[in-house]
Amino acid sequence: MVQMSKKRKAQIENVDREAMHSSDEALKIVKANATSKFDETIEIAMNLAVDPRHADQMVRGVVSLPSGTGKNVRVAVFAKDAKADEAKAAGADIVGADDLMEAMQGGDLNYDRVIATPDMMGVVGRLGKVLGPKGLMPNPKLGTVTPDVGQAVKDAKGGQVEFRAEKAGIVHSTIGKASFSEADLKKNFDAFVDAIVKAKPSGAKGKYVQKIAVSSTMGPGVKVDISEVGS
Repeated sequence: MVQMSKKRKAQIENVDREAMHSSDEALKIVKANATSKFDETIEIAMNLAVDPRHADQMVRGVVSLPSGTGKNVRVAVFAKDAKADEAKAAGADIVGADDLMEAMQGGDLNYDRVIATPDMMGVVGRLGKVLGPKGLMPNPKLGTVTPDVGQAVKDAKGGQVEFRAEKAGIVHSTIGKASFSEADLKKNFDAFVDAIVKAKPSGAKGKYVQKIAVSSTMGPGVKVDISEVGS
């Protein structure tokens, strides 16, 4: 049986995990409980009234967090010639073609985003079974298959995050770090929630957003009153 530390017990006891809070209050509580020696990640989880097994209920997309993620995002780009130079200039961590494909087939998958120019999809397509399960497969709908690789790299590095509903209709993402100010976390919270609301699929019935909670890496979850969310 896993033993709970005194610090963890105190955190849980100090937070009413059933109480509903405004987003401002919830973020303030989460920040106050993120007391680890490392800079904890602040996350949001949203329960949606969707069944992503049905095509008309899938929720998926990208959103740019105005305050960034606080994370060093590793970006791999499939491109050649001038487009490869463009990706490198924009800050891509690695740029390649067949050589990069072979490296990934060999297990080199330590990347947060994979971007490709359209002409490289013949090569990238061979990585479907490798990148697909990790959610890394380039997709034109997510802006990761694009001729404008420079901008795509800048977006990825600058705070753009992908979201996708899981089997139970839950969408989750980082919205920053504990070191962020409450104002910056609130900007990211609002941007993420707004993106999810706008991504409401045609097959969603009834109240779309069911629950929202925020938490830090080591801290307890705090519920957000969904009445402030227009959906």
